[in-house]
Amino acid sequence: MSDPVTDPEMDDIETGTLPLDAWHRARGARMVAFAGYHMPIQYDGIMAEHLWTRTSAGLFDVSHMGQLLLSGDGVVEALEKMLPADVASLGEGRMRYSLLLNETGGILDDLMLTRRADGFYMVVNGATKYDDIAHILDNLEDEITLNHMDEQALLAVQGPKAVEALARIVPGVDTLVFMTAGAFDWDGVPLWISRSGYTGEDGCEISLPAEAAEAFAERLCAEPEVKPIGLGARDSLRLEAGLPLYGHDLDPETSPVTADLGFALSKRRREEGGFLGAEPILAERAAGPLFKRVGLFVEGRQPVREGARVLEAIDGVEGRVTSGGFSPSLQRSIAMAYVPAVLANPGSKIDIEQRGKRFAAEVTAMPFVPHQYVRKGA
Repeated sequence: MSDPVTDPEMDDIETGTLPLDAWHRARGARMVAFAGYHMPIQYDGIMAEHLWTRTSAGLFDVSHMGQLLLSGDGVVEALEKMLPADVASLGEGRMRYSLLLNETGGILDDLMLTRRADGFYMVVNGATKYDDIAHILDNLEDEITLNHMDEQALLAVQGPKAVEALARIVPGVDTLVFMTAGAFDWDGVPLWISRSGYTGEDGCEISLPAEAAEAFAERLCAEPEVKPIGLGARDSLRLEAGLPLYGHDLDPETSPVTADLGFALSKRRREEGGFLGAEPILAERAAGPLFKRVGLFVEGRQPVREGARVLEAIDGVEGRVTSGGFSPSLQRSIAMAYVPAVLANPGSKIDIEQRGKRFAAEVTAMPFVPHQYVRKGA
């Protein structure tokens, strides 16, 4: 799922205001432009915020994301025509990661889908949400209703102490396990909370009315474990967790097979097909991809960034680094890249060139830092 990057060219983009804009500024956040909004990139420094989240609990404002509710007769069938997920078997309060695809099998966006009593709740990326809405509407029958829940804010509290802190404010939230969700109440404010996130840590995402967001954020940050964390640290956390970033690691030219997201193609849907882009995706899956997304340990401490060349090529087509940085947790340079599939096994040696300088790298399994999700029976 997408986050802002520190790009000085974005400072001139016309931006809107999110519900917590003034709250972030009052706490000293450095704001940057992304997806049509000003977003907090950091408060006390990306490294410190990253490590705080890994050891305690960080509060992230992700209200730029698109929150959608799809309902009506035939909504399951409509979603299964668009998504490669097994929507029909998704129980109430259960979540599933899935993908919006084009006809050639390219990824238009990645998303989270949850079945609720009132329909299917979908969270899509902020930078693509309006294109996503248009794509979904183009593929829906008239009897299906799509509600863009733009009156809702979205917060995420992440880290090993996140659920403990949240449960003091919202009793019962600790009964959720990874990839489950439910309706809760905070002083009369309705909350929709999922035990999920984008950092690899345990934690929750909280959808709530925008007018209640500041009071809720203030109350949560009154807990000693919780600090507000900028989206710069969210990006470094998701990289360590091996989670792809749409618009960087994923795009309309990349298929789920090449992106190593085969788990998003459910077994029944692989066997039956019938979703947008199924034919080319299943053909590629059978034949094997030419390139594959992998994790890399990069020699030295200097990070390699998006756009660096992977010098190993197939028929003159080189691979590429799509995300990279210095890992605060591991104290070494890491990256995600597309490399020839024959070199995608852990231990394979890769050569990278960035601004005329060569770097040696080794393919490694992801995540770089183990996930800390709390699953059923844990």
